[in-house]
Amino acid sequence: MHKSRALRVTGIFAIFFTVLFIVTIRRSELSLFAQSTPSNTPAAKDQDLIDAYRHVEVASVSDALEQLTGHRMYMSHKMQPIFPAKFAGFALTVKLQKDEGKDPAALNGMLAAIDQGALNSVWVMVVEDGVNIAGMGGLMGTAMSARGYSGAIIDGGVRDLGQLRKIGFPVFAMGVVPSTSVHHYRFAGANVPLVCDAVDVQPGDIISADNDGVVVVPRARAEEVLALAQTLDFQEHSMYGYIEKYKSIQEAVKKFGRL
Repeated sequence: MHKSRALRVTGIFAIFFTVLFIVTIRRSELSLFAQSTPSNTPAAKDQDLIDAYRHVEVASVSDALEQLTGHRMYMSHKMQPIFPAKFAGFALTVKLQKDEGKDPAALNGMLAAIDQGALNSVWVMVVEDGVNIAGMGGLMGTAMSARGYSGAIIDGGVRDLGQLRKIGFPVFAMGVVPSTSVHHYRFAGANVPLVCDAVDVQPGDIISADNDGVVVVPRARAEEVLALAQTLDFQEHSMYGYIEKYKSIQEAVKKFGRL
């Protein structure tokens, strides 16, 4: 009798410790899952931020920047897309300086910068007095595309449009020219502050571009600019139907307070 009772007690303890073990393991798995959830990581937050910028119009971003900072943060009409495009990403800045030497390694730093660029980078290049110099072409664009860059902004020229269009890599530039920077320019730095088409750009700033143009959002103010841009976007899109219905832009402006 005592033996049977002892066996029952032993069985109960075995079940208890088995359940306790399973619960402990499960809690550990949930803890690890919570720690590794993408939304909790800086990289995931950056991705969410860029995805959100890809869904607002550049004009709204520009308006939001002007309202919040009082400064012009958009590039001029001279900065044009080689084909219709919309993208956003983090600025990877690069400088090229004039150098008519024959140093075969003069542009090696530029190539290294390309290969070190991360997903969602935007190549922002200033070519000194380079409106008639192609700062990039098909080879560089192919490498950037393969690495997951969002696009490129060139304060200078671009070439190899056939290849860039074929792979669908978006580029804004000052013009299309067949020239080369090889033997005419030298790499002068990457991830350094730039003035690109009269706009200050810091490494890591958000570049937002579409068919209306290019704007630069200081990284430190990216969230508040986005929030206001989303509000402005919503207001404007709501006004289209209202104007069509009542046939009055004045009434729409009175209602929504947006122009």
